[in-house]
Amino acid sequence: MRPSSASLVIAVFLFAICASTALAQPGVSKTPIQPPSSIPVPGSAGKLANTHLLVLATSADFGVKPQVSGPPFPGYLYQTPASVACIYHFAPTTAGCNPNIVSTNPSGGSKAIAIVDAYDDPNAYADLQFFSTQFGLTPITPATFQVVYAPPGGSPPGSCTGSATQPPSAMNTGWDVEESLDIEWSHAMAPGATIYLVEAQSSSNSDLFCAVSVASTLVSAAGGGEVSMSWGGGEFPSETTYDAVFTTPKVVYFASSGDNPGVYYPSASPNVVSVGGTSVSYDANNGAFIGENTWQSSGGGASAYESRPSYQASVSFIVGSQRGVPDVSSDGNPYTGVWVWDSLEGPYWYTVGGTSVSSPTWAGIVNTAGTFAASSNAELSKLYADLSGGLGFGYLTDIVLGDCGPYVGFSAGLGWDFCSGKGSPVGYGGK
Repeated sequence: MRPSSASLVIAVFLFAICASTALAQPGVSKTPIQPPSSIPVPGSAGKLANTHLLVLATSADFGVKPQVSGPPFPGYLYQTPASVACIYHFAPTTAGCNPNIVSTNPSGGSKAIAIVDAYDDPNAYADLQFFSTQFGLTPITPATFQVVYAPPGGSPPGSCTGSATQPPSAMNTGWDVEESLDIEWSHAMAPGATIYLVEAQSSSNSDLFCAVSVASTLVSAAGGGEVSMSWGGGEFPSETTYDAVFTTPKVVYFASSGDNPGVYYPSASPNVVSVGGTSVSYDANNGAFIGENTWQSSGGGASAYESRPSYQASVSFIVGSQRGVPDVSSDGNPYTGVWVWDSLEGPYWYTVGGTSVSSPTWAGIVNTAGTFAASSNAELSKLYADLSGGLGFGYLTDIVLGDCGPYVGFSAGLGWDFCSGKGSPVGYGGK
């Protein structure tokens, strides 16, 4: 029997639905922008810090109303918690790891992660809850997410003075997007951990490192965990006097390596896990994950002031006598950026990249791994002991393709390099 005209119409309609699901939307055709918080002030090295954040798009760029669950704007290949879990093997792998198809989020996490940022985002709790609902993450409660105000900073580095009052608003600074990014993606990677958002009074080094001390005390009191710092500035001669700030027992410190070629502090501290950015690639025809290589804008290089720590003895032929960064990496390219919800401006869904993504992501990964190293040095010793090759058979995938650095002068290769360090994560082992 021949099919009826109505049957043919239905078949064509169903085929169109399937085709639209399989084919990816073209990416947003824009140049990523730096919010004000990411633009360095000339001569500010050692005085002020900047976020390592790039914004590719906001809700206004998509032209349609966002959907209420899953990717806010379907068909695009921007990262969700489930797609990151798929790519890096934190959940059962689904062929292709298409962000519009995968839905299994990371699970686990315990004790505490403290996020340190500048200024106050009064919508932080509501925004994290909204993000969690959108992607089906474990809901937060007042016991599992807390905002803590840090006092003004003092001298020596890491000390505080006066009382803790509510910092000035982060609105229109870019720090609000940074705070949303940091709390949302640390929670996404470690949904069982308590998240502290510690807000510094300003973006000055003095205030931020006071906030780091407050964060360290909170994490240590919770039995251990991680402190994430998605900010930094150019190196400066006295930076070694700040290194003691990152030595609280039972705390592992993470910092983003920067979104421009070069070396930034506190990423350069030997007492901090420096986290760089990579580029992940998708097939635009079917949304399938292809692979990962370097992100040319990721910070990296040999420190001008920090000596090579013992855990980098195996890469001394590359770094010489100086501390080399980054140590590890994960997706940071804004063209395959992550979804972030921030209601202080807009409200908007943002597509965000930069090594500001990588630091809280790695903090959450290490938290969920559950080993809770006694210090950053202990954590780094584990990471540098991984002998994975370029095919990622160990606990890290060695990024072997691409280049980075000043004048694009560094190349990726087998083993550690200035572009991606030891590489990107594979599961929770060795972390």
